[in-house]
Amino acid sequence: MATIKGEDTRRRRPSAGKRAEEAAPSGGATTGAPEERSASETQPPADGQAGMGIPTPEAALGLWMSWMKQNMGGFAPVGSTEQPWWVASADAVSGSLLATGVEQFQRFVAADPMLASIDRMWNANPLREVIPVDWAEAVRALRIVWLRSLRDPAKAFTRSAELNMQIWSSAMETWNSAGARWWGLTTGTAPETGTGSDKRFDAPEWNGNPVYKTLKEMYLLASDFLLRQGMEDEDMDPQERERITFHLRQFVDAMSPSLLLMSNPVALRRAVETGGASLADGARNLLHDLREGRLSMVDATAFEPGRNLAVTPGKVVLRNRLIELIQYSPSTEQVRQVPILIMPPWINKFYILDMQPKNSMVKYLVDQGFTVFMVSWKNPDASMEDITFEDYMNLGPLAAADAVRDITGSDSVNPVGYCIGGSLLAMTLSYLAAEDDTRFGSATFMVSMQDFSRVGDSAFFMDEPQIDFIEQQMMERGYLDSREMANMFNLLRSNDLIWSNVVNNYLLGGKPPAFDLLYWNSDGTRMARAAHSWYLRNTYVENNLVKPGKIQLGGVPIDLGKVKVDIYAVGAEKDHIVPWNAAWKITQLTGGDVRFVMASSGHIAGIINHPAGKKGGYSVREGARDVTSPEAWLEGADKQPGSWWPDWVRWLNAHAGDMVPAPALGSDKYPVVCNAPGTYVLEK
Repeated sequence: MATIKGEDTRRRRPSAGKRAEEAAPSGGATTGAPEERSASETQPPADGQAGMGIPTPEAALGLWMSWMKQNMGGFAPVGSTEQPWWVASADAVSGSLLATGVEQFQRFVAADPMLASIDRMWNANPLREVIPVDWAEAVRALRIVWLRSLRDPAKAFTRSAELNMQIWSSAMETWNSAGARWWGLTTGTAPETGTGSDKRFDAPEWNGNPVYKTLKEMYLLASDFLLRQGMEDEDMDPQERERITFHLRQFVDAMSPSLLLMSNPVALRRAVETGGASLADGARNLLHDLREGRLSMVDATAFEPGRNLAVTPGKVVLRNRLIELIQYSPSTEQVRQVPILIMPPWINKFYILDMQPKNSMVKYLVDQGFTVFMVSWKNPDASMEDITFEDYMNLGPLAAADAVRDITGSDSVNPVGYCIGGSLLAMTLSYLAAEDDTRFGSATFMVSMQDFSRVGDSAFFMDEPQIDFIEQQMMERGYLDSREMANMFNLLRSNDLIWSNVVNNYLLGGKPPAFDLLYWNSDGTRMARAAHSWYLRNTYVENNLVKPGKIQLGGVPIDLGKVKVDIYAVGAEKDHIVPWNAAWKITQLTGGDVRFVMASSGHIAGIINHPAGKKGGYSVREGARDVTSPEAWLEGADKQPGSWWPDWVRWLNAHAGDMVPAPALGSDKYPVVCNAPGTYVLEK
């Protein structure tokens, strides 16, 4: 979120050097940012701790900064041939064999003026303007790891020696095997053609070419070594350890040799095959993204809501300052008496639930005989900065429920809350319970948190300093820019959502893919200042929703224990945004019967899983309230193949009344405003 390198960030956030310097203990031997220190300053002193042959923090960090310079540019060179082994470059560690291969690549580039020009452009590293990695936090994490490792010099020395031995052994094994093949001394099988699930190294050269294989193994060994340093410090606060490991992961992902033109075999092959045209296309793509200030992740011209997304027929039957309410046209003559009202998160647009007919949850529910209504949130601008969270409740679920009941004639509505739409739903249900208001019946929560003590990887962006910075930005603008939220979620899967696009767009010169899910992911919304600040403070920072009476909405104390309606709740096994064991907590927080399901996959794929696809699976267990921990629940859960949607429909049928004639679209009080998907969803 606060990782955007926009104008506000550059103006307000401390420099990377200053923030890295602040990470060192007050007694540490640091006088400036590591990238600003000269090579001589990285040398250990002649006595003291360094005299034992252990590198100073600056020297150890210098090894990684040297690697960063080779990959990303912008850092002063570290070390020389006269420096100790721990400050040596990666080439020196792996010997002259790899250096020879690199020299061959360099001669190849130098022979072609166009390739040389493009290579210099990459080394200038304009990616800083479009990639949201927070280098200051990465430097801070590196310094903390190395400073703490020096508390046990013998252990640090042993680990470093083991790493270098592994690198050397791997390089020698690779080149010995290559030599044997060249001389025809081996009759073994062909080299491996991949590295498991790591798509960065799928090209056959990463295993068949000794230069590439040595480079890959060096990178993987060094990355694993660094990540283990962050995870193995047992006396560190668990949250701080997770934070450091997260930023170390961002660092090592950004250092992948697959991101460099000269060490990406696919990019080099494409450049040769196209006579350099792919590099020219990549340069144009980069210039375009620099002008836009963001990384292009999808072909923005391939999709449009109402044209090939969000095409389930329906009408907008209510429009107020904050929402448009869509009523979908029935596809059956008879429908269930109790309608469904879906509240998506206001952080994204609603059509993740109505992408295309083949994977639309809305269409599936309509075809099962339900009357379905959808809230479409307005994209706030500066004029809406004073919109409060109470406004989101009053103009959102409460106003929508009144319209739904008037149109259908039903006394109650079955609400569905997705992600933070579920957080709003939980507060609304508690508000209504305190008022003895029964307009909402049985509720569904999909990958939604109420207890924010376990928030997954998103915690790295939700600490007090980050939220202070977010609030400062919102005070200046009146809203939080959607790109900042998108960058936060993209960083949680940086290899899939960021670096793969860097390779495709800039190194290969390809067009961004035409993928509906990526289009939706890039079509974000802004956050209204007052409402979003209140939400962050009362959930991520103070976790007030699970404290009875701590929150008040409209003067009514919020107590989830007073919610007595039956609930169907879904978590996702691989969800990095709402961990499944956090979604499970609703089984203990409310007073009604809860059926909890854990879907396979992640935050999106675990939910959008049409039964026709016959993919994935889910786990379910009767009597979720009788189990006191998510681990115990999982141990006794039954695993089922395929989508959880049919199980949900069976539960909905039992809570949706008898079959009745399908209602008309709109009513006298709530006439049709326009066709679905409405106008709010089209606002940029």
